[in-house]
Amino acid sequence: MSVPAPVPIQLAIIEDQPIVRKVLSTYFCEQPEFICGLVTSSVEELLAALANGAAPPRLVLSDINLPGGRSGIAGIALIREQVPQADVVLLTIYQEPELVFQALCAGAVGYLLKTTPLPGIKQALLDVLSGGAPMSPAVARHVVRYFRPAEPQTALTAREQQVVEGIEQGLSYKQIAEHLGVSLNTVRAHIRAVYEKLQVNSKSALMKRTWTK
Repeated sequence: MSVPAPVPIQLAIIEDQPIVRKVLSTYFCEQPEFICGLVTSSVEELLAALANGAAPPRLVLSDINLPGGRSGIAGIALIREQVPQADVVLLTIYQEPELVFQALCAGAVGYLLKTTPLPGIKQALLDVLSGGAPMSPAVARHVVRYFRPAEPQTALTAREQQVVEGIEQGLSYKQIAEHLGVSLNTVRAHIRAVYEKLQVNSKSALMKRTWTK
């Protein structure tokens, strides 16, 4: 008795760049595992097609930066409202931690970078159907860092804290040195020690670390 072939998966693609949209649609329409029923340039276009009776997708592969007023992240809830069974995977050039977490909180089940080869994107979509949550390695590192327990930190000395306070006030290293009555090289040495203890490598990172403590 022959085993019936698997039913192809309804896939929707949302991508506003014509060249990228063409590459994605051409590739996935040629894959026997998928049916590219909806290929659109915006969330609004996809929602309109669904409202007009288009076959609901099981998977949605969406860019983030889209025209029409709704980003790929904002569109996740709207898509799931019309098609509750649809899983949304974002495909983007953006790997900033803020966007990654916004996407995951909004309900995305995967977050891939556009540098991912087409066969890798295909495998990621198939992994979603098996219960996976695929992410590009660079994106996964952000998530791991976020959930990794913070390592114990050595407390800043009183002088190092004074230097940090000077930076918070917008003072230059020279002004901090004059205020504390020490040399410029001493201030720089304190800064290096602060960076090492707080595991940061820039003033902006230092400010973000101290403001969120």
